[in-house]
Amino acid sequence: MSGSIRNVDYMRAFFQSCKGFDQQQRMDFYNSWAETYEHDSEIIRYRAPQLVVNFLNDHFCGNREEVQVLDVACGSGLAAKLMFERGFRHFVGVDGSKGMLEQAAKTSLYQDLKLALLGTDPLPAETGQFDVVMIIGALRDGFVPVSVIRELCNATKPGGYVCMSRVDPKSESGDKYKASMEQELQLMVEEGLWTLVDTKELNRYMLDVYNDKSKKEEDEEYLHGTMYLYRKSLNKIKI
Repeated sequence: MSGSIRNVDYMRAFFQSCKGFDQQQRMDFYNSWAETYEHDSEIIRYRAPQLVVNFLNDHFCGNREEVQVLDVACGSGLAAKLMFERGFRHFVGVDGSKGMLEQAAKTSLYQDLKLALLGTDPLPAETGQFDVVMIIGALRDGFVPVSVIRELCNATKPGGYVCMSRVDPKSESGDKYKASMEQELQLMVEEGLWTLVDTKELNRYMLDVYNDKSKKEEDEEYLHGTMYLYRKSLNKIKI
Protein backbone atom coordinates (compact mmCIF):
# COMPACT_ATOMS: atom_id res chain seq x y z
CA MET A 1 0.00 0.00 0.00
CA SER A 2 3.03 2.27 -0.26
CA GLY A 3 1.55 3.90 -3.35
CA SER A 4 -1.83 4.56 -1.73
CA ILE A 5 -3.07 8.03 -0.91
CA ARG A 6 -2.50 8.48 2.81
CA ASN A 7 -5.66 10.20 4.07
CA VAL A 8 -7.94 9.81 7.09
CA ASP A 9 -9.77 6.79 5.61
CA TYR A 10 -6.43 5.16 4.80
CA MET A 11 -5.26 5.78 8.38
CA ARG A 12 -8.48 4.37 9.81
CA ALA A 13 -7.96 1.12 7.88
CA PHE A 14 -4.29 1.16 8.87
CA PHE A 15 -5.11 1.38 12.59
CA GLN A 16 -7.92 -1.14 12.47
CA SER A 17 -5.53 -3.64 10.87
CA CYS A 18 -3.73 -3.97 14.22
CA LYS A 19 -6.78 -4.62 16.42
CA GLY A 20 -6.16 -7.51 18.76
CA PHE A 21 -2.38 -7.27 18.55
CA ASP A 22 -0.37 -8.17 21.63
CA GLN A 23 2.28 -5.76 22.85
CA GLN A 24 5.13 -7.22 20.80
CA GLN A 25 3.02 -7.33 17.64
CA ARG A 26 2.15 -3.69 18.25
CA MET A 27 5.83 -2.80 18.47
CA ASP A 28 6.39 -4.56 15.13
CA PHE A 29 3.55 -2.41 13.77
CA TYR A 30 5.28 0.75 15.04
CA ASN A 31 8.59 -0.40 13.56
CA SER A 32 6.98 -0.63 10.14
CA TRP A 33 5.22 2.72 10.65
CA ALA A 34 8.20 4.73 11.93
CA GLU A 35 9.32 6.37 8.68
CA THR A 36 5.91 7.92 7.94
CA TYR A 37 4.82 8.39 11.57
CA GLU A 38 5.22 12.17 11.77
CA HIS A 39 3.55 12.76 8.40
CA ASP A 40 0.68 10.46 9.36
CA SER A 41 0.35 12.15 12.76
CA GLU A 42 -0.56 15.33 10.92
CA ILE A 43 -3.20 13.49 8.89
CA ILE A 44 -4.92 12.20 12.04
CA ARG A 45 -4.45 15.59 13.73
CA TYR A 46 -2.51 14.10 16.61
CA ARG A 47 -2.21 17.12 18.91
CA ALA A 48 -1.16 15.43 22.15
CA PRO A 49 2.55 16.38 22.10
CA GLN A 50 1.79 20.08 21.62
CA LEU A 51 -0.99 20.12 24.22
CA VAL A 52 0.97 18.18 26.86
CA VAL A 53 4.22 20.13 26.38
CA ASN A 54 2.28 23.39 26.66
CA PHE A 55 0.63 22.05 29.82
CA LEU A 56 4.01 21.26 31.39
CA ASN A 57 5.54 24.52 30.22
CA ASP A 58 2.76 26.53 31.87
CA HIS A 59 3.65 25.01 35.26
CA PHE A 60 7.41 24.50 35.11
CA CYS A 61 9.49 27.14 36.91
CA GLY A 62 12.97 25.58 36.92
CA ASN A 63 16.01 26.25 34.73
CA ARG A 64 15.07 24.50 31.51
CA GLU A 65 18.65 24.39 30.23
CA GLU A 66 19.86 22.34 33.18
CA VAL A 67 17.07 19.85 33.84
CA GLN A 68 17.27 16.22 32.78
CA VAL A 69 14.19 14.99 30.89
CA LEU A 70 13.16 11.34 30.51
CA ASP A 71 10.90 11.00 27.47
CA VAL A 72 9.09 7.69 27.92
CA ALA A 73 7.41 6.16 24.84
CA CYS A 74 9.29 8.87 22.97
CA GLY A 75 8.37 7.67 19.50
CA SER A 76 10.10 9.73 16.81
CA GLY A 77 10.90 12.57 19.20
CA LEU A 78 7.93 14.90 18.69
CA ALA A 79 7.81 15.95 22.36
CA ALA A 80 11.56 16.54 22.59
CA LYS A 81 11.43 18.83 19.53
CA LEU A 82 8.69 20.90 21.17
CA MET A 83 10.45 20.96 24.54
CA PHE A 84 13.71 22.05 22.88
CA GLU A 85 11.85 25.03 21.42
CA ARG A 86 10.88 25.95 24.98
CA GLY A 87 14.44 25.82 26.29
CA PHE A 88 14.85 22.22 27.48
CA ARG A 89 18.19 20.75 26.41
CA HIS A 90 18.87 17.35 28.02
CA PHE A 91 16.83 14.34 26.93
CA VAL A 92 16.92 10.57 27.35
CA GLY A 93 14.35 8.63 25.32
CA VAL A 94 12.79 5.23 25.93
CA ASP A 95 10.58 3.32 23.50
CA GLY A 96 9.62 -0.25 22.69
CA SER A 97 10.05 0.26 18.95
CA LYS A 98 13.54 0.14 17.46
CA GLY A 99 12.24 1.84 14.32
CA MET A 100 10.89 4.76 16.32
CA LEU A 101 14.16 5.11 18.23
CA GLU A 102 16.00 5.28 14.91
CA GLN A 103 13.78 8.22 13.93
CA ALA A 104 14.31 9.85 17.34
CA ALA A 105 18.08 9.56 16.88
CA LYS A 106 17.81 11.68 13.72
CA THR A 107 16.67 14.66 15.81
CA SER A 108 20.11 14.75 17.51
CA LEU A 109 18.33 15.94 20.68
CA TYR A 110 18.77 12.85 22.84
CA GLN A 111 21.88 12.14 24.90
CA ASP A 112 20.75 8.51 25.09
CA LEU A 113 18.02 6.32 23.58
CA LYS A 114 16.99 3.04 25.18
CA LEU A 115 14.90 0.15 23.88
CA ALA A 116 12.45 -1.26 26.43
CA LEU A 117 9.01 -2.85 26.21
CA LEU A 118 7.21 -1.01 29.00
CA GLY A 119 5.47 -3.29 31.45
CA THR A 120 7.56 -6.26 30.32
CA ASP A 121 11.04 -4.81 30.68
CA PRO A 122 11.91 -2.62 33.66
CA LEU A 123 12.07 1.09 32.87
CA PRO A 124 15.78 1.65 32.06
CA ALA A 125 16.32 4.57 34.43
CA GLU A 126 18.10 4.90 37.75
CA THR A 127 16.13 5.91 40.83
CA GLY A 128 15.83 9.67 41.26
CA GLN A 129 17.73 10.52 38.07
CA PHE A 130 15.39 12.92 36.20
CA ASP A 131 13.93 16.36 36.88
CA VAL A 132 11.07 15.81 34.42
CA VAL A 133 9.54 12.53 33.26
CA MET A 134 7.14 12.65 30.31
CA ILE A 135 4.82 10.02 28.86
CA ILE A 136 2.43 11.08 26.11
CA GLY A 137 -0.15 8.88 24.45
CA ALA A 138 1.03 5.48 25.66
CA LEU A 139 -1.02 5.13 28.85
CA ARG A 140 -3.89 3.07 27.50
CA ASP A 141 -5.16 -0.48 27.50
CA GLY A 142 -2.95 -2.84 25.50
CA PHE A 143 -0.07 -0.37 25.33
CA VAL A 144 1.45 0.47 28.73
CA PRO A 145 0.08 -1.06 31.94
CA VAL A 146 -0.88 1.15 34.88
CA SER A 147 1.93 -0.44 36.93
CA VAL A 148 4.49 1.54 34.91
CA ILE A 149 3.35 4.78 36.60
CA ARG A 150 5.24 3.85 39.77
CA GLU A 151 8.37 3.33 37.68
CA LEU A 152 7.95 6.84 36.26
CA CYS A 153 7.75 8.24 39.77
CA ASN A 154 10.73 6.19 40.88
CA ALA A 155 12.89 7.61 38.06
CA THR A 156 12.06 11.18 39.09
CA LYS A 157 14.20 13.27 41.44
CA PRO A 158 12.59 14.38 44.72
CA GLY A 159 10.79 17.60 43.84
CA GLY A 160 10.77 16.67 40.14
CA TYR A 161 7.77 16.45 37.84
CA VAL A 162 5.91 13.59 36.16
CA CYS A 163 3.75 14.72 33.24
CA MET A 164 1.35 12.21 31.68
CA SER A 165 -1.52 12.04 29.24
CA ARG A 166 -4.21 9.42 28.76
CA VAL A 167 -6.54 9.03 25.78
CA ASP A 168 -10.14 7.82 26.13
CA PRO A 169 -10.72 5.38 23.24
CA LYS A 170 -14.50 5.11 23.82
CA SER A 171 -14.45 1.46 24.81
CA GLU A 172 -15.20 -0.71 27.83
CA SER A 173 -11.51 -1.60 28.20
CA GLY A 174 -10.67 2.10 27.97
CA ASP A 175 -13.11 2.92 30.76
CA LYS A 176 -11.61 0.19 32.95
CA TYR A 177 -8.09 1.48 32.27
CA LYS A 178 -9.11 5.03 33.18
CA ALA A 179 -10.62 3.89 36.47
CA SER A 180 -7.57 1.75 37.30
CA MET A 181 -5.14 4.53 36.42
CA GLU A 182 -6.91 7.21 38.43
CA GLN A 183 -7.18 4.85 41.40
CA GLU A 184 -3.42 4.27 41.24
CA LEU A 185 -2.67 8.00 40.95
CA GLN A 186 -4.74 8.74 44.04
CA LEU A 187 -3.22 5.84 45.97
CA MET A 188 0.24 7.21 45.27
CA VAL A 189 -0.87 10.59 46.64
CA GLU A 190 -2.15 8.88 49.78
CA GLU A 191 1.16 7.02 50.11
CA GLY A 192 2.98 10.36 50.05
CA LEU A 193 4.90 9.58 46.86
CA TRP A 194 3.80 12.75 45.10
CA THR A 195 1.27 15.59 45.02
CA LEU A 196 -1.04 16.65 42.22
CA VAL A 197 0.01 19.93 40.58
CA ASP A 198 -2.77 20.09 37.99
CA THR A 199 -4.98 18.02 35.75
CA LYS A 200 -6.66 19.20 32.57
CA GLU A 201 -8.94 17.78 29.93
CA LEU A 202 -7.19 16.98 26.66
CA ASN A 203 -9.72 18.09 24.07
CA ARG A 204 -9.45 16.99 20.45
CA TYR A 205 -6.50 14.73 21.23
CA MET A 206 -6.66 13.18 17.76
CA LEU A 207 -9.18 11.99 15.20
CA ASP A 208 -10.90 8.76 16.18
CA VAL A 209 -9.31 6.39 13.70
CA TYR A 210 -9.82 3.35 15.93
CA ASN A 211 -13.59 3.05 15.47
CA ASP A 212 -15.98 3.10 12.52
CA LYS A 213 -16.57 6.55 11.10
CA SER A 214 -19.19 8.43 13.06
CA LYS A 215 -22.28 9.81 11.35
CA LYS A 216 -22.71 12.35 14.14
CA GLU A 217 -21.41 15.87 14.32
CA GLU A 218 -17.71 16.39 13.60
CA ASP A 219 -16.84 16.78 17.29
CA GLU A 220 -17.82 13.16 17.91
CA GLU A 221 -15.09 11.96 15.55
CA TYR A 222 -12.35 13.15 17.90
CA LEU A 223 -10.89 11.32 20.83
CA HIS A 224 -10.39 13.23 24.05
CA GLY A 225 -8.35 12.52 27.15
CA THR A 226 -6.75 13.92 30.27
CA MET A 227 -3.38 15.45 31.16
CA TYR A 228 -1.85 15.04 34.62
CA LEU A 229 1.08 16.77 36.30
CA TYR A 230 2.46 15.47 39.61
CA ARG A 231 5.40 16.62 41.69
CA LYS A 232 7.41 13.98 43.51
CA SER A 233 7.60 14.42 47.26
CA LEU A 234 10.87 15.56 48.79
CA ASN A 235 10.39 12.98 51.53
CA LYS A 236 7.98 10.08 51.51
CA ILE A 237 5.34 10.46 54.19
CA LYS A 238 5.25 7.49 56.55
CA ILE A 239 1.74 6.15 56.99
